[in-house]
Amino acid sequence: MKRFALASRLPTWLFSPKAKALRVLLLLHDLSFLALILFAVISGAYGIFIWDQASKQSQRINALVQEIYQVRGDLYRQMKELFDAFFLQDSEALSEYNHFTSTILTHLGHLQSIAGDDDERLAIQEIENNYRNFVNEAPKLFYRYQSNPDRLAQKSLYKDIETGIFNRYEEVTKRAEQLLSLKQAEIKLRLDDARRHSIGVLLVPVLLAFILLVFSRQILKNAIVRPINDIIDATNAISTGDLSHQVPEAGAQELALLSREINKMAEDLAASRDALVKSEKQAALGLLVPMLAHNIRNPLASIRATAQVMDVPALDKEMQESIQGIIHTVDRLERWTGGLLSYLHPIKPSLNPVLLSTVVDGAMATLRQKLNEKASVIHENSADIRAPILTDEHLLEQMLYNLLLNALEACPKGAAITLDCQRHEDSVVLLIIDQGPGMPFTPNPHALTPGPTTKRFGTGLGIPFAFKVCEELGGMLQFESVQGKGTTVRVTLPQ
Repeated sequence: MKRFALASRLPTWLFSPKAKALRVLLLLHDLSFLALILFAVISGAYGIFIWDQASKQSQRINALVQEIYQVRGDLYRQMKELFDAFFLQDSEALSEYNHFTSTILTHLGHLQSIAGDDDERLAIQEIENNYRNFVNEAPKLFYRYQSNPDRLAQKSLYKDIETGIFNRYEEVTKRAEQLLSLKQAEIKLRLDDARRHSIGVLLVPVLLAFILLVFSRQILKNAIVRPINDIIDATNAISTGDLSHQVPEAGAQELALLSREINKMAEDLAASRDALVKSEKQAALGLLVPMLAHNIRNPLASIRATAQVMDVPALDKEMQESIQGIIHTVDRLERWTGGLLSYLHPIKPSLNPVLLSTVVDGAMATLRQKLNEKASVIHENSADIRAPILTDEHLLEQMLYNLLLNALEACPKGAAITLDCQRHEDSVVLLIIDQGPGMPFTPNPHALTPGPTTKRFGTGLGIPFAFKVCEELGGMLQFESVQGKGTTVRVTLPQ
């Protein structure tokens, strides 16, 4: 159960979210196979060791049994020599008897040397004691018979030897043989268990090899094959122009790093493509806007020249004011046309101290007719508008005109626009709050195109131009729009 629990935890660790290097995966793979081989070798060595120990034990017990049989055989032969010496008067029988005594004692000594435990040594000691009793008692019986050699004495001799000495010896020998038989049976059972266990132990490496094969295939698939297929799919998609395609950063560390670099390459290519498109569009606008500016400036110059010619002292005051208004409006349109050209070219702001109210009044002057048409009014809610600031008057005036014009056109008829100024220690914040329906889009300061417009004849340059002016002045432009409630434009200018 522990092996299977370990195997179940192994893939979780290998498939953890933290990516591993290919060399680590290969090292783990090699170590797993080495561990499997080592386990198989240890299992086989353990089985061989058990089998060898059991075989040695079995051989030792067999040797004990053989020695006991040898002692019994020599004892019977020794008894025969004793009969020959007393009944047949064999002169050599007593020397043979003494020879068998020496041989049997040698066998008994050998039995004691190969005995394995106390039970065996005790059983052998009993055999030896009974044999010594035989050596001491048997000759006495024959000498007693020899002193009175009648048939009754002979029968008594046979009975004493058979039921006395030999019977006791046979009982002791039988107990020793039973002990050895039990141990032999125990060894056989142990060998049978070892055989069954060896089969189970040999099955474990096979099972582990199969599990390792499955896990190796899964690891190879998740860490190498699948990430490579994802990389191939991504490169095919990117080569067809789909630069938004992302490669999953998965698999081995090297492949995850490669995927990350491919994603970064796709992002860089997308940025380069977008920059190229922007450059091409700005180049097209750069060709169109100067032509339009030229065509606008010529009539403006004629209008201004005509107004200057008409401005003579003989005219009444109201007519002179109207002519001056025309001249100021033409000059403002001239500056704004230059601002439109500057949208396509780098802006170089000229910072000078100027009253913020002057900038606001200049932006609102051209909106008077629009305000009258919509019956709207612009409320200035802060006295700070009358304070001086450091900025580029013309750029800020054009930016405020575009933002106020957007707010005015977004408001319903008769609605008011709030212009608030907040002065801080190192910045000035202008808030333009309208009561329109809210902006249908979120202005993007990094948009490639001039921008969407909701006006019938709008160019979409107002908000991008405002972003560009804020950027050049080191400020920030933010839009906060709530659908159905209006939009708040926040212009932050550093001081």
